[in-house]
Amino acid sequence: MRREPLNPARRISVTAVAVLAALAGSPGLAQAQQPSQTRLLSTTDDNKLPPGWRIDGDHGSRELVWRAPKPVPVGDARVEFRTGDRLLGAPKPGKDGRTFRLALDEAGSTALTDLQVTAAGRRLDVAADQPRESDPQGVRLPPQAPANGVDPGKPGSYRTVSGSYDLAPVRLPGFATPVEMRAQVVAPKGATGSRPLALFLHGRHSTCYKPGSEDDTTIDWPCADGYKPIPSDKGYLRDQKLLASQGYVTVSISANGINAQDWQAEDAGAQARSSLVRQHLAHWADWAAHRSTAPAVVRQAPKTDLSRVLLVGHSRGGEGVNRAAMDSLYPPPAAEDGYRGPVRWKVRATVLIGPTIFGQNPVADVPSVTLLPGCDGDVSDLQGEDFVDGTRGVSRGTALHSAVYVVGANHNYFNSEWTPGEAEAPAQDDFGTDPEQTDPVCTPGAPTRLTAAQQHKAGSTYIAAAARLFLAGDDRVRPLLDGSGRRASSADPARVLTHAVGGRRSGGFLPDSGAKVTGARLCSAIDPNPAVACLDPETPGSSPHFAWWETEKETGRSAVDLKWSAPGTAARVTPAKPLSLHGSQKLALRVFVPPNTTGTKFDVSVTDSAGRRVTLGRAEVAGLPGSARTASYWAQELRVPLTAATRAGLDLRHVKSLELTPRSRSGRAWLMDAWGWAPGTPAVTAAALPRVDVGRTIVKEGDSGTRTYRIPVKISGHGSGQVRVYVLEPDSGRAQSKLVTVRPGSHAIDVPVEVKGDTNYGEDVEHDIAVKAVHHSVIGKHRGGVTVENDDPAPVVTLSPVADRVTEGETLTWRLSIDAPVTVDLWEPVRVLPVTEGTELSTKDVDPQWLKDWSGDVPDPERPLSDANLWVWLNIPPGSTSVDFIVPTLQDQVAEPTESVRLAQTDRNAEPLPDRPALTGTVLDRP
Repeated sequence: MRREPLNPARRISVTAVAVLAALAGSPGLAQAQQPSQTRLLSTTDDNKLPPGWRIDGDHGSRELVWRAPKPVPVGDARVEFRTGDRLLGAPKPGKDGRTFRLALDEAGSTALTDLQVTAAGRRLDVAADQPRESDPQGVRLPPQAPANGVDPGKPGSYRTVSGSYDLAPVRLPGFATPVEMRAQVVAPKGATGSRPLALFLHGRHSTCYKPGSEDDTTIDWPCADGYKPIPSDKGYLRDQKLLASQGYVTVSISANGINAQDWQAEDAGAQARSSLVRQHLAHWADWAAHRSTAPAVVRQAPKTDLSRVLLVGHSRGGEGVNRAAMDSLYPPPAAEDGYRGPVRWKVRATVLIGPTIFGQNPVADVPSVTLLPGCDGDVSDLQGEDFVDGTRGVSRGTALHSAVYVVGANHNYFNSEWTPGEAEAPAQDDFGTDPEQTDPVCTPGAPTRLTAAQQHKAGSTYIAAAARLFLAGDDRVRPLLDGSGRRASSADPARVLTHAVGGRRSGGFLPDSGAKVTGARLCSAIDPNPAVACLDPETPGSSPHFAWWETEKETGRSAVDLKWSAPGTAARVTPAKPLSLHGSQKLALRVFVPPNTTGTKFDVSVTDSAGRRVTLGRAEVAGLPGSARTASYWAQELRVPLTAATRAGLDLRHVKSLELTPRSRSGRAWLMDAWGWAPGTPAVTAAALPRVDVGRTIVKEGDSGTRTYRIPVKISGHGSGQVRVYVLEPDSGRAQSKLVTVRPGSHAIDVPVEVKGDTNYGEDVEHDIAVKAVHHSVIGKHRGGVTVENDDPAPVVTLSPVADRVTEGETLTWRLSIDAPVTVDLWEPVRVLPVTEGTELSTKDVDPQWLKDWSGDVPDPERPLSDANLWVWLNIPPGSTSVDFIVPTLQDQVAEPTESVRLAQTDRNAEPLPDRPALTGTVLDRP
């Protein structure tokens, strides 16, 4: 029988969110589909939650929830919720691997528009775009560099001894479950004397697996019955054996207990990982002094020389060992640290493999080598580049910081226990193998993609290069790491490019240090505004130099953007004051060009304070292999000799400006910086610096009056320095920044927070700051603040009928009410239940558009309304005390019995509340 549609003016108009629970085991909801549109905080249709999102929570304890269409693999990149360019926060992952929850008090009160789920800059909530290539045929391998005279990838003369130890677990601040103290040891057999120590720390990965399953992994700790720990610490045994054959003692430690709990740490577990590393180093110091107390494998190894320690960290392990190096030089606050003993070791360098750097504060006075995998599908923005860029100008500048870009390497294959076909537990290619998402650079089998064996061999070689340079002091391997354009043959066929800052570099044409730029554009590396951004937001691919920080933009990080359609127009960079290149042999520039381009050429000239101008030479650069899914706008190091300047009598002590003059017909290039360069690796002495750690204070709002609290900041260490403080607005999340001079014991970072008491139920509010080192300073815990907790009772919520007995064609209405106004949006769920007697209203008895709005679908064939998976979240906005839920019925010409619908308040799992009665609405047949 034909049914008449409802007048559109009578469709539901309440402010509400309709959410369908995809919860297995919930009666009537197991087959629920996510709606195509759901309403948000507004009576208009302007703001809508996209598929997969919902608002959840009991009373005012609201959460923003995203449910992925399939499990999100456990990885090292932090999953983040964003609204446009603004970071809302890092959600808590669910055990199902699909559900992520963020308390809305962390997100402030801004309207939740343009919601996004990201991890290291890539979107998780939308399907990956097909690669957009301006010249897809231009993807090619870079040429192999000339071989270096010394190859650290060759095995040494020592046989090796291997074993493990398992000590009592340790408790770390903020973590409820103790963390294991397990490790794999590989050492040279028969080596005499004391030997340097290399310690490995793996990253964030699943912690447990079910033997015999293909994909049953968890991130629990300890593992449940029937599950075994994933031995991520065994994933570097080949690297360890290479180093041990060359005379180094190696240890790879397990951190599953941290991985299972780091979602609750504000710094994503960096301090906990540092504490764990230093706990192990303390044991090695004890064993060096008292060999009889050591585990058997340690007694079989040579004595360790703890004045020469190399820390190797993969992914979040990279950020962890960076913090361990910092904490070894500049002690952290005792309350935050899981290790409080003396420092009986010296960290000579760190190797960071595909690392995270959420805190954005590298240790400037400890040399580092950062491996950047060109096909990283986890930390895909290659944010680890900041372990190089972020050290510029911070301290003395003598520590060498090297970036090693490995074309065709992914994130996981540096660890054999994360590699399919080699791992004990289920493993995957993090870049992905979806045949519908092929990539010209990174899809397995592409000429530019490395196999697992090739990648691991390249990683081993460059880890060994760092050990040989920084522990053994062999400067002959430096050209492999410092941008000199030499390769280690053992890493073949991998194409590996390097650049560096620090070491024996001097001067420094830094675009972000007050330099004046003419003939080109001074662009912002971080600002999302297309008018000033270095890369347009629509650019296929991205740049590791421009990875996002926690605020919308970072003050003072810039580059010089050159774009030309004809040769000959010079771009000039004039620093705030003349620079000295005295003692340098060459001028080294870090320049990048668009991926897959060739033949970009420019002349390089300098001018001294007397106005003498000399062209030093011509440089040429080709782009890296790149696609829309890679971060391949990466700077290569180019060098031109300074001999022409010396012959011309140019005053290298007072160089006023640098010029780049394009010589190719057209093109584009970005200059990150330029330095005077000389060979050699200087000895590094860490400066005595002030250290800043931001804490968190939790206070109650109170019932009346105004109180002022201050964000706790501890400044320790020595000397004075400068930091930039970002004050985050709690409502918008936008940041205001200021440059601050800090000294130990001072209150230079004084951020007052005014709290007004009231008796209205509301949400917790966070007043946060973030701090970044600028000059002569180090930052430990970079973010904290004052959390103001609501201390007023939640209102009593009741559901009552308004019009619960109507004739078909009319509207059933119920009212959800609270007993007092509140200052936040309340979200309360109700659910349509099966009727207990009589005939139930069907899906054909209600307006189809209404049904689609609430359930995302109009089921066919006809079924009871309770089978339409209707679980509805109603919003009571601030200042209001009620909201109506209506069910618009349709009039037809069919003689029918009286029909009914049953409605109940539920908990967050869609279960009816036991102390709230279900309500029944009756629809009479029209005479």
